[in-house]
Amino acid sequence: MTIPRRSWRGAGAFAAAAVVGLAGGVISAAPAAAHTPTWVVTCSDVSVDLTAYSSDVANVVTVSVVGGKELLPATTFGREFHTKTPLQLPAHDKELTVRLVVKAGDGEKFSRDETKQAPVCEDSTPSPTPTEAKPTPSTEPPATQTPEPSATPSETATETAPAPAEPSPSAPDLAETGSSSATPVIGGAAIAVLLAGGGILWSVRKRRSAQH
Repeated sequence: MTIPRRSWRGAGAFAAAAVVGLAGGVISAAPAAAHTPTWVVTCSDVSVDLTAYSSDVANVVTVSVVGGKELLPATTFGREFHTKTPLQLPAHDKELTVRLVVKAGDGEKFSRDETKQAPVCEDSTPSPTPTEAKPTPSTEPPATQTPEPSATPSETATETAPAPAEPSPSAPDLAETGSSSATPVIGGAAIAVLLAGGGILWSVRKRRSAQH
């Protein structure tokens, strides 16, 4: 059986059109699949990783707390963007709404505007610091302390008084002060002489009176 040339030509043209259409679909879908924004929100911080963006245009990313502070001001990046350190969230006692905005330079369809909730950390509320109890001053007078006796008696509690020094036999005699052991004898002899004199005087007078 012989197939006409026109049929071959028609089949080839159809196949070529199908290949071109498929290639166009892949090319048009590639950028959408390439833009990959990834971000994680915890109770205390936010991490952002943006990959496979176009390096030929300026892309801008912003992270903020809805109704609160701006965690990451508008930052321009090229093909990729990564937070070197997590963005710290402010202390909170209720859930926070965190917003990520990515504006792609190669088309609005590749931009993102998303929000996530930051839960409350379990240990976010600090425990109260215990107050130290101040001692109450005592109204009782202080007890008088009795001195404790010494554990060991004094080595020289009492010292013996030194004996008086005896005079040296070679020392010179002290000068006499007028009193001597011979004074009573001399006094007695003087009295005896007086008495004897008185007796003699009385005898002489008696004889004279007898002669007259």
